[in-house]
Amino acid sequence: MRSFHRFALHVAIALSLAAAAGGLARAQATDPVQERLNNTPRHHEWVEIETPAGRKVKTFVVFPEVKDKAAAVIIIHENKGLTDWERIVTDRLAEAGYVALAPDLLSGTGPDGGGTAAFASRDAATQGIYALKPDQVTADLDAVAAYAKKIEAADGKIAVIGFCWGGGKSFAYAGHNPDVAAAMVCYGTAPEDEAALKSIKAPVYGFYGGNDARITSQVPRVTEAMKKLGKTYEPVVYEGAGHGFLRAGEQPTASDDDKKAFAEGWERVKKILGGL
Repeated sequence: MRSFHRFALHVAIALSLAAAAGGLARAQATDPVQERLNNTPRHHEWVEIETPAGRKVKTFVVFPEVKDKAAAVIIIHENKGLTDWERIVTDRLAEAGYVALAPDLLSGTGPDGGGTAAFASRDAATQGIYALKPDQVTADLDAVAAYAKKIEAADGKIAVIGFCWGGGKSFAYAGHNPDVAAAMVCYGTAPEDEAALKSIKAPVYGFYGGNDARITSQVPRVTEAMKKLGKTYEPVVYEGAGHGFLRAGEQPTASDDDKKAFAEGWERVKKILGGL
């Protein structure tokens, strides 16, 4: 009888392990993020870019499969840090023909000196984001831009695109670095200081959700300020879309408006970059 019980126990354990493994395999197979990153034909790598102050910024880089040198695009992540979604964006931009770089601006600030992945939760990472000093963020982006200009496969042109918190940083960085050829601001805030707007040389392109009044309500004021200063600012409001539609719009549960804004928004990104 004892032998039978032991046998039954072993069978139950084996079945449980098999079920767990099967569930994990199914989860991995249906995860669009990992599926894309695992199956992309494009070369991607992690690099550590050192700032003049000695900070090391971990950066995800993806190269396009093109014959000629290409412009570089710096991706500035949301207030959740550098997640797998930004890595997909990086691959998507490389697929469109650009050298794409996504720095983890939380590098070295997480537990045990880690970056985004070291934080215990998305909320903890967000708290880490808002604890960053603006000068440090700018210095990190400067280092990434300098690195991008030295990549032999890049043609020296640099564009920036940011999302949410990163959208605001993209707008601000356009006024800091005269080498920026185009800045794309995806549902991010504009600098409140007119002096920061005055120093912008590159065209700024805005992507805003019609149902995101916290951000979109600023557009008329910013439009007027940029026009007064003689700056190029081209905002587009995607009606019915919410905040973060370029992330939410590709989810199975996305609203029709978010899906439409997602498709139109990414086509616009490619058109802007094609004009560099």
